[in-house]
Amino acid sequence: MHFLDQAKIYIRSGQGGPGAVSFRREKYVEYGGPDGGNGGKGGDIIFEAVAGLNTLIDFRYTQHFKAPRGVHGSGKNRNGAAGKDLVIKVPVGTQVISDEDGETVLLDLTEAGQRVTLLHGGLGGRGNASYKTSTNRAPRQHQQGIPGEEMYVWLRLKLLADVGLVGLPNAGKSTFINQITNTKAKVGDYAFTTLRPQLGVVRHRDREFVLADIPGLIAGAAEGAGIGDRFLGHIERCRVLIHLIDINGTDPAEALEIIEDELAAYGNGLEEKPRLIALNKVDTVDAELVKMFIKELKAAGAKKVFPISGATGKGMDALLDAVLEYLPAATVTERPDGEREEADDKPWSPL
Repeated sequence: MHFLDQAKIYIRSGQGGPGAVSFRREKYVEYGGPDGGNGGKGGDIIFEAVAGLNTLIDFRYTQHFKAPRGVHGSGKNRNGAAGKDLVIKVPVGTQVISDEDGETVLLDLTEAGQRVTLLHGGLGGRGNASYKTSTNRAPRQHQQGIPGEEMYVWLRLKLLADVGLVGLPNAGKSTFINQITNTKAKVGDYAFTTLRPQLGVVRHRDREFVLADIPGLIAGAAEGAGIGDRFLGHIERCRVLIHLIDINGTDPAEALEIIEDELAAYGNGLEEKPRLIALNKVDTVDAELVKMFIKELKAAGAKKVFPISGATGKGMDALLDAVLEYLPAATVTERPDGEREEADDKPWSPL
């Protein structure tokens, strides 16, 4: 399945049905009268967040959504049926953004099953029976249905993950996520092996959390260098970030500074999120070099550095233990057989 995290669509609610002009004509009825019914209400445009989706690819091929209009009224005081509401299903974590400025968030769907009406259908028009008065016994006027609302909107997906993985290209992020999850991310000895976000579920010490890996950042990503920083939106909702640094890089301290600068340039609270610094690929160098680089990273501002190896799994337990400190405690329930298990209503994850 292809990954798509933003799409532009056109939406329009249904127009109300027109009222009817009709007169009662029956044999043996001396006086007739108006009996035109009212039109039905147009359908609403409703957005619903559903579990099991983690891409907006469907909206690449279907971009226009129009709710049905209301049925017109008819004789014998019969009102028209309302148009059926149109429900647009999107992944959990989707934001609906106004096309006028590209920034105003109209909806933010963060929970599975959440339904919000964005556009309301037009009201149905009045039939001529509703205009009857003591002085106007044969009205011929009626009302057309009120038009529906329409607009262009952007859908922007921000994946829901507990932990975000950041770093320069070739820092070993794909190998890292493959080591601790069942994800089969592509691994290659060249820059930008990862071209789209990857999600994986980590199971550690009877706990579970969702880890998101995004394409590597380089200096100037905020200005569009490399792949840019648009994928940083997928880690805005994370509780903690893991910054992976390649010990074989030119300068680990410089790598730390580059990522910190890009997070600050992006904003949206990323620069304030807690970060765990992981010095990766320590299995490829001697212990003295590892100690030297850890000292340099601490001098550059890192509070604590975790030496790890994504390929062998060395040091992973200590790093994951530190991650758990930033996550809410697992909820447990008492089962009828006396066993304690995690609650069934644990937070939804995209996988």
